[in-house]
Parts: sequence; structure tokens; C-alpha cells
Amino acid sequence: MHRRELLKGVALSSLAGTLLAPAIAVAAPGKADSEAAQALAELQQALDELEIAFASPEWKLRTPQDYAEARRVMLHALMHGLQSWLEADPARPFFTAFINQHKKLLGDNPDARYYTAVIDDQHRYRIRGNLADATYTSFTIELGAGTDGDGIGSTLNDTQFTADENGDYEIIVSGEKVEGNWLPMSKGASSITSHHYYERKQCINNDRLHHIPLDIQNMDRVPPRQPPNDTDIAAGIRRVTTFVKGNVITMDNDNSPAWVSRVPNQFVPPKKDDSHDAITYAARDNVYSMAPFVLGPDQALLIRGRFPQCRFSNVVLFNRFLQTLDYEERSVSLNREQTVLDEDGNFEMILAHRDPGRPNWLDTEGRPYGIMFWRFQLTEGDIAPLETEVITLS
Repeated sequence: MHRRELLKGVALSSLAGTLLAPAIAVAAPGKADSEAAQALAELQQALDELEIAFASPEWKLRTPQDYAEARRVMLHALMHGLQSWLEADPARPFFTAFINQHKKLLGDNPDARYYTAVIDDQHRYRIRGNLADATYTSFTIELGAGTDGDGIGSTLNDTQFTADENGDYEIIVSGEKVEGNWLPMSKGASSITSHHYYERKQCINNDRLHHIPLDIQNMDRVPPRQPPNDTDIAAGIRRVTTFVKGNVITMDNDNSPAWVSRVPNQFVPPKKDDSHDAITYAARDNVYSMAPFVLGPDQALLIRGRFPQCRFSNVVLFNRFLQTLDYEERSVSLNREQTVLDEDGNFEMILAHRDPGRPNWLDTEGRPYGIMFWRFQLTEGDIAPLETEVITLS
């Protein structure tokens, strides 16, 4: 297009806007009559209430860094809420990336990608995708009428569905059983999340060129979408608000599962149970173990253990809001491919503020405290206890 034609188009657009403006001004409702405006005010109120809550004793925020990261996780939840829930329509679902290097929440993972789509139990869906060389792939239905969720429902992993020789697969999600790959529709379904885990020398989320093909479509015919109106936008904003309020959380003694240690630098024995079925967006095939670390300037923490027979395993360092530390430029996680073992198959990892000059360093970023989080997936047999020892670096 020539520059003159482009400018001519701009002029016509301006003219159209001038001609239409009076009609729009007459038809547009005032702010007091706008449901969307009210919903937007409710979203702002929810953010304000979280800001107030951050200063409460429940959150135990003490340092400027704590408050900065509290606001960051709130904004990351808002980011995902806008991307996934604002335009959500169970009749016309779409997958959205749950996390990446710059959107972290709810215990993200450098070695995994997650995608989520809003659904309900009134429809049937067809999922098409490709394994894309993943170590593990699964789908989980989340429950709950609201977007804050109410635990998990049906799940399907790649030992339970078949893919062709190219890794392509098709899965039907429905209330009635069908032949082939079938994920039963759970009553009260609100979303579906895919889990794609990788064990590589380079964590998968640092491989920006790696693509996981994935799509979801409603199998029932629906009429064309109507242009959004004030009520539609209000509903979308309220879904975003519900997601933010339900997913910016602090863990305390009342809502911590049995696999969470409250003793600094010590793990409770990893044990498979169904406690995480009540945790929205969890993967049912995982066994977890979590503990806080607290280290002085010259201290480090040794972790000794042995990987069990399993499909996948890694350890990740989080801040107090279950956000991974900087894995783009630091070693803040280790999977089995990245871990150096001794001749007997055991490992010794070291959490330290600086490079200790030995293998399996987990970089704390110089933080005096944080969270260590283990995943063991589709384990066979018992998981050896994780032994820890605080040492002084010379």
C-alpha cells in the first residue's frame, strides 16, 4: 500500500468516527448505569483489599522484598485472569498458557508447560494435540462453579490414552463413554488443564522455540458469537476478579497438606496420598514434598537422597508465594537429567548463596529464606527420605 492510500484510509476512518460519534454518545449508557463499570470497580476493590491484607499478620510480610513480590504475584494472577477468564466461553473454549518465564503462580515449574481452557459439563469437547516429545502428558478437569476452583475431577495421562507413531492424539471429553481416548466429564467442571513435563539438560521453559500443538473444540454446534455488550464484559471482569481472589493465597497451618514441612531445612517423608485432589490445578499423578529453607550469609544446605523409579522428578526453589526463582539465568531447579549422581546412584545437592564449586548447585539468589519443592511422578515403590544438613561455606 502506498503512503497516500494509507493516509487516505486514516482520513476516512477519522471521518467515520466523527459521523458515528453523536449516535454512540446518545446510545452509550452512563457510568452509573453500566454493569461493566461496576464490575471494574469491584475488581479494583478486590485488588485494594489484597493490598490491605498484605499488611495483616496473616501474611507475615516483613521486608520491602516481601511486599514487592506480593504485588507481583497479584499482578501475575491478574494477567492470567485477563488472558484466560475475561473472554472465557465454555461453548467456545481455547487453551491459554498457564505459566512462562514472566507469568508465575501456583507453584510453576521450569520443566513443565501447562495450558488451561474454560469448559462446563453441558458440552462435549474434542482435544487434538501432539506429545511433542514430552516425558509425561496428562489432562485434568478442575471443579467448582466459580473460577477459584474446588479441587480436581477426572484425569487422563499418556499411559491411559494412545497416540499415533507421530505423537498425534485425539481425546473426547464427554459425560457418555466413547470408544478410543475418553476423558469422563466431571459434574461441576469449570476448566481443563494439560500438563506437559520434560526432563532435559535445558529446562523446557528456556527453550522458546519448542512448540506443543494443542487445541480444544466444542463438539456441539453453537450459533455465531454475538458482539459483546455491557453485561458480557461485566461477567468477564467478574470472572477475572474471582480468579484473582481465589488464587492469590498464603499458606498457613490450617490449609497446608501433610507433605508440607513447617520445620526450616527439613523435609517430611514424601508419601503418595490423595491430599492434593483438593488442590485446584494439581496433577494427580504427582507426589509432593515441600519445606522452607532458612540460611545465613555463609551457610548452605546439603540435600542427600536417591531418585525413585518414576516417570519424572525434580526439585524447584520458590519464593514464599510459590513462584519459581529466576530459572532463565540461574540454576534454581534440578531434574534427573541435570543431576550428577555418585557411583551408587545417590545424589547430593547444595543450596547456597554463591557457587560452592561442586555439582548440583541450587542458587538461592542470595535470599535468606524461601521454599524447596519436590515432585515425584508416577512413582514405583517407596521414596527414599531426603536427608538435610546445614553447613558453613569456607
